[in-house]
Amino acid sequence: MNRMVEEELDCLDTLEATPAILRGLMGGLSQEDTEWKPAPDRFSVAEVLAHISHSEGHCYRMRVDRFMNEEMPEFESDDAQMYLHLYRDANAEDAFDHFEEQRETNVEYLRSLPRSAGERRARHRVAGEITLQQMLHEWALHDLGHIRQIAELVRARKHLQAAGPLGQFYNLKP
Repeated sequence: MNRMVEEELDCLDTLEATPAILRGLMGGLSQEDTEWKPAPDRFSVAEVLAHISHSEGHCYRMRVDRFMNEEMPEFESDDAQMYLHLYRDANAEDAFDHFEEQRETNVEYLRSLPRSAGERRARHRVAGEITLQQMLHEWALHDLGHIRQIAELVRARKHLQAAGPLGQFYNLKP
């Protein structure tokens, strides 16, 4: 294993790859496609992008900064439902651009931290005591969940009907 990778925090390659994966999934989507919702209570691609952009700065970066600047900071549990008003009427490209900018800055900062920073601790009001390294794994989980969500939306919107009779073999749940 590369010595540099051994000395840095976990999950940074996953976090760094997310924007490119999302960009690839969004290729060829129209604004109408990004605003399409499979059901009224489900997110569109644009809303998912607005959510991850908001989470990037108002949850993850804020927590990283507190991990690094405070002894045992206390974190509230995040409830995405309380921010739904921020995601409605989102523009996918604007949300993605904002997310991508923040992510680049965040990964650069995280790569500057020593691996030992991953052992810094905080108290999460619901989960209890957590480490920065555990939060980075949760951040990767969050990314991968939304990558999957956007992939399902793209599959349902762009490819299911276009597959003609072959589409019957897929049970999508976007």
